[in-house]
Amino acid sequence: QVYLVDSVGVWVQPGGSLKLACTASGLTFNNFAMIWHRQSPGKERVVVAQITMSGKMTRYADAVKGRFTISRDNAKNMVFLQMDNLNIEDTAVYYCNGKGGVDTSDYGMDYWGEGTLVTVSP
Repeated sequence: QVYLVDSVGVWVQPGGSLKLACTASGLTFNNFAMIWHRQSPGKERVVVAQITMSGKMTRYADAVKGRFTISRDNAKNMVFLQMDNLNIEDTAVYYCNGKGGVDTSDYGMDYWGEGTLVTVSP
């Protein structure tokens, strides 16, 4: 497996914080659960955080529990990922993903952002 990573991105020192934002357009935003994924160099893409359509329920991967917070603002069609106490292992391309919720007219729809490279390094 070959992994290609963009050379331009956001840099932060270990222990630092960063907030990612994703803005959606052309869809009924509150019909979509929103998910943040990441893929580190040489590793598989994994889910790091999820939030339900209403924003009332969230879920996190064990590796980021207590450090990352996902939130959404449905009035602005935005989802956020607040990342605190970053470490070198958090270095990855982070992707914003929307999945149509069950019992909505958008069920089965799946949209992806282009991804943002976050590099945690001294």
